[in-house]
Amino acid sequence: MINSSPAAGILDRLGKASSAEEFFSLLGVEYDAKIVNVARLHILKRMGQYFAEEQFAGAPEAEIRARCKAMLEQAYSDFVASSPIEQRVFKVLKDAVAEPKKSAAFVPLSELK
Repeated sequence: MINSSPAAGILDRLGKASSAEEFFSLLGVEYDAKIVNVARLHILKRMGQYFAEEQFAGAPEAEIRARCKAMLEQAYSDFVASSPIEQRVFKVLKDAVAEPKKSAAFVPLSELK
C-alpha cells in the first residue's frame, strides 16, 4: 500500500504506486474498470509520455498534483475514445504498422522433393 502521509509529495507517492488503480485513486480520477482492465499499461505508458514533456522544478505541490491529474485524465480519455491498437503506444504495435508482415509465397508439396 502507498504511504498516504501528507508529508509525501504526489510525485513520490505516484512513484511507489503498484497499480493503475492506485494512480487513479491518488489523483482522484474516476474511471471505468472495464476500460482500465483492457488498457491499463497503455494508459500508464501514455501518461508517462505526457509526463516526460513536463517540467515540475519549483512548482508548488498543488500545481504538480493538478498537472499529474490532467495528464492521467488525458491518457485515460485517449483510450476511452479509441483502442490500444489504434493508439499504438508500445514499440511492438508501432512496428507492426511500420513493417507489415510479408506473406510467404505458396510452395506446393510436389516442389519440396
